[in-house]
Amino acid sequence: MRFPWLIFLLIVFPALAVAQYGTVTGVITNAETKKPLAGASVFLSNSSVGSASGSEGRFTLNGIRPGQYNLTVTILGYQDFTKDILVGHEPIKLDIELTPKPLMLREVTISSAADWKKNYEAFRKDFIGVDENAKNCVVENPHILNLQFNRTKQTLEASGDEFLIVDNKALGYRVKFLLKGFISDRLAGVISWGGERLFEELPGNAAQKKKWHEKREECYYGSAMHFFRSLYTNKLTEDGFIMYHLNRQINPNRPPDDVIRKKANFFGQRGMVDSFNYWKDLSTLSKYYKESLNKVPVMPYEVFTTTEKQGVFAFHPLNYLYVVYTKRRDEVYNKDLYRPLDMTNYETSILTMFDPGYTLFDMNGIVIGQPPLLEGTWSKSRLSDLLPVDYVPDGK
Repeated sequence: MRFPWLIFLLIVFPALAVAQYGTVTGVITNAETKKPLAGASVFLSNSSVGSASGSEGRFTLNGIRPGQYNLTVTILGYQDFTKDILVGHEPIKLDIELTPKPLMLREVTISSAADWKKNYEAFRKDFIGVDENAKNCVVENPHILNLQFNRTKQTLEASGDEFLIVDNKALGYRVKFLLKGFISDRLAGVISWGGERLFEELPGNAAQKKKWHEKREECYYGSAMHFFRSLYTNKLTEDGFIMYHLNRQINPNRPPDDVIRKKANFFGQRGMVDSFNYWKDLSTLSKYYKESLNKVPVMPYEVFTTTEKQGVFAFHPLNYLYVVYTKRRDEVYNKDLYRPLDMTNYETSILTMFDPGYTLFDMNGIVIGQPPLLEGTWSKSRLSDLLPVDYVPDGK
């Protein structure tokens, strides 16, 4: 009797029939007393994998998609623990010691209820988004946020000492976010933030889960995660991505961001309204002029290479990388995005690298080094469109 080749492989090598997922186990203790700590939150940041330590401080994380992750451990009264780990098929065992955190009183900014509400609405717009998905996001505990708006510098900063909990009822996730370093710079037109987050599935009926599934697929395809996964698997063309080199010249009529910020700060503190508004208006000018596109597509080998670390890749495009996703059109006009007149109105993103001119990303399609500056479609993505790094679409 002749068996089909796949059945033959599964009979001879039964391990092939089991999905190759990783496992992380460990024990969490007090660094000073060496006693186990129960109830600590343990999770892989930006993923859907998380747990809590038991009575003996032990924890287990199962079913992990191979790749690079940031393991985070947090518990009230102790300093957060983070560690980069590369998950493969071999189990990882960790002994984690948490250092007690000295009691410190947080500086409190006194503001009126109207000011807090105004700052919160601005934060929600910049952090969660304004698209249809954002309208279905519910922040369960907004008042854990410390919000500060500097009128002179035109910056909004936000932070929190505990998880900010957001129920994304468009995608079916509860997102728990330890927010760090959020800043929205109005003068530079740049929003940046960092922190650790955990995705949990929201309960729902079959109809809701079907709708969530469709929305997740919509968010995934054409995203930066999709692009980086397609890049290292050499499937850019198949998946609808085309890369070009964008040529730009700096606008000589617009001073650098740091000069604008310094001048606006100087005149704003002195109440010189006309001078302050003059520099504020300069910030609205385009940073570039005489833009042009090299119509010869960039090949994958020109922008990324493997590294000595398995599953980690180096991304090093020259100048400005112009990425077009040909399977979806962009119906929203963006005056700051250069688009040749003879080019179809596809979704487009521009990536600008910071020093040293490269970054790292892993096999999950997640940037783990200094992220590039994003313009265009990808720059609009907020928490409302975020998927866990271990998300896998249908048929993949």
